[in-house]
Amino acid sequence: METESEPYVRLATLRQLHQVVAELNTARSLADTLQTVVDGIVVGLGYELACVNLVRPDGDLVVAAFAGDPAAEALITGRVGSRASWERRLTMGENWDGLRFIPHTEGWVLMEDDVPQWHTDGPDPRFEDEWHPEDRLYAPMYASGGELLGVVSVDRPRNGRRPGAWGREALQMYAFQAAIAISNARLRANMQRALVRLEREQQALRASEESFRQAFEYAPSGMAIAEMGGDQHGRLLRTNDALCRLLGRPASVLRRYSFSDLVHPEDIGTLLRTSAEGGRAELRLGRRDGTYVWVSLRNSVVADAADGPRFLLTHVEDIEERKRHELQLAHRASHDSLTGLPNSAELRARLGARLCRLPQSVRATAVEALDAAYEGRPAPDGIPGQATGTGSGPGTGSGEHGFRPDGFPDPFEFPGVPGGPPGHGAGPAGGPYDHHVHTVAPATEIDDGTKGLAVLFCDLDGFKSINDRFGHHTGDAVLIEVARRLTTGVRDGDTVARLGGDEFVVLADGLGAADAADLAVRLRNAIIPPIRVDGRAVRVGASFGIGWASCGMSADEVLRSADQRMYIEKRSRSKAHRRAG
Repeated sequence: METESEPYVRLATLRQLHQVVAELNTARSLADTLQTVVDGIVVGLGYELACVNLVRPDGDLVVAAFAGDPAAEALITGRVGSRASWERRLTMGENWDGLRFIPHTEGWVLMEDDVPQWHTDGPDPRFEDEWHPEDRLYAPMYASGGELLGVVSVDRPRNGRRPGAWGREALQMYAFQAAIAISNARLRANMQRALVRLEREQQALRASEESFRQAFEYAPSGMAIAEMGGDQHGRLLRTNDALCRLLGRPASVLRRYSFSDLVHPEDIGTLLRTSAEGGRAELRLGRRDGTYVWVSLRNSVVADAADGPRFLLTHVEDIEERKRHELQLAHRASHDSLTGLPNSAELRARLGARLCRLPQSVRATAVEALDAAYEGRPAPDGIPGQATGTGSGPGTGSGEHGFRPDGFPDPFEFPGVPGGPPGHGAGPAGGPYDHHVHTVAPATEIDDGTKGLAVLFCDLDGFKSINDRFGHHTGDAVLIEVARRLTTGVRDGDTVARLGGDEFVVLADGLGAADAADLAVRLRNAIIPPIRVDGRAVRVGASFGIGWASCGMSADEVLRSADQRMYIEKRSRSKAHRRAG
C-alpha cells in the first residue's frame, strides 16, 4: 500500500519516473514521442492503460497513442472527441492539483458524449479508495504559453486503488515533462518540414534559374537585362547572342551602353516612356555599321516586394521587314504604281494641309493686321473691328492703337469667325497668333512681289496618239520618263504628282507670278526632247496652267482653277505648235 510513511516507495517511483522521462528525450519523431509517453505511464507509473488525446489544428482532440491493451488500442486509436466535450470533462469531478478525477458516481453522464472511451462495467467499490472501472483520471498537458496540447488519460492502477498524494504528484510531473517533450517533437517536426520545403524551393529556384538562363541565352530574338534607378539607370547588364547579332556588337561592348545610347534620336521619348512604365514600344536601335534597325521592345519590370523595381527584362524583336512592308503599303496607298509619284489622294492631302477656311475676301496676313493695329489705320481688305486713332470702336473693347485696357492686343475679329481667323483644318483656331500661316495668292498675273503656292497643272500633248499607235507599253515608258524629267526640274520640297492618265500637277511654294511662269517654261522644255523606247524615239508636248492656292479655297477648287487655265493655254496654241512644245 502506498503511504506517506513509505520512503522506499517514493524512491522507487522517482527512479522509474527518471528513467521514463529520460526515454522521452530519445524519441526522434512526434509519433515516437507520443507512444513513449503512454508506454512510460504503463511501465513506470503503475497503470495498466494509458492514452494521449492530442489537440488537432481545428481544436478537437484525437486519440494519438495508446498502451496497455491491443484490443482497446485498435478500437479507439485515431478517433476524435470534440473540444466542447473535453472542456466539459476538464471542469467536472475533483481537481487534484492540476489533475482531474471524475468518480464513477458522476461519470455516468459522460457515457453518451463523443469522447472515445474503453470503460467497462464493474461492481461497486468494497472500500473507500478502491478504483472503479468507470472512474476517470485525466492529466492535461499545456504548452509554455498556457495553450492546451492534449490530455493524458489513465486507467486501472495495478494496486487497485485511487492514487494517493505521491502518485498524483508523480503523474502531474510526468504530464509536465510529456508536454515539454511533445512541444519539442512538434518543433523538430516543423523544422524538418520547413527544411524539406526550403530544399524543394531551392531546387525549384535552381531549376527555374537554369530554365531562365537557357531561355534567355538561346532565345531566337534579342533579350536584355537593364538596370533600373540610380546613376546607372538603363545600363545593359546582360544581353543574349541574338541581340548581339542584331546590333552587330559583342556582349562585352553592349555592357558599356544603355538603350538610350543606342536609340534613334527621334525615338528617345518613346524609349523613356516605355522604360518608366514597362510595356511595349516600336523604335529604332543603332547598329555597329551606323545604320538603324526597327525593333519592338517589350519591357517587364522585375520588382522586389521590399525594395521595389530592381531591373528591366527587355525582349527585342526585329521588325525591320514588317516596317518595310508597312511603309511599302503606305507608299502604295499614296503613290502612283507606275511612276512612283504621289497620287491624286496624296496631292489633295498635301494641298489641303496648306489651306484653311479663311474667307477669300480676307487677304491680310497677321503681320499686316498688327501693323494696322499699331498705326491706327484700317486693316487691309476691310477687316472689321480694328481701332482707328484713339479710343475704341464699337464692339471691339480696344484701347489706343488697338490694344485692350489690360495691355494685350485685341484678337482680330472676322465676320462669323469669333476669336480671330480660323486656323488649319475645320473651325476657328483662335486669333492672329495661330500656328497656321495663311496661304495667299498674287492679286494679278503681274509680278507684284507677292509669293504664294503655285499649282502647275500639266497635260501632255500628243500622248494619246503614241498610246494608240505603239501600245500601252510605250505609253507607260513615256509617262515614267516624263515623271522623271518633271521631278528633276523642280526644287527639293516641291511636289510632283500624277493625277491619272497623262495629267501631272506640280506644287511649288514661295513663287511669284514670274517665277511660276518661268518654271512652267523650264518644265515644258524638259519634256519636249525625244524619248527613246525600245529603240524608237517618240515626242510629246505639254500644256501648263498656273493656278494659285489660297486659304478659303478647297483643294478641288484650286486644282479646278489650274485645270481651267491649262485648257485656256492649250487652246491658245495650234495643235502643231503644242506638239512641238
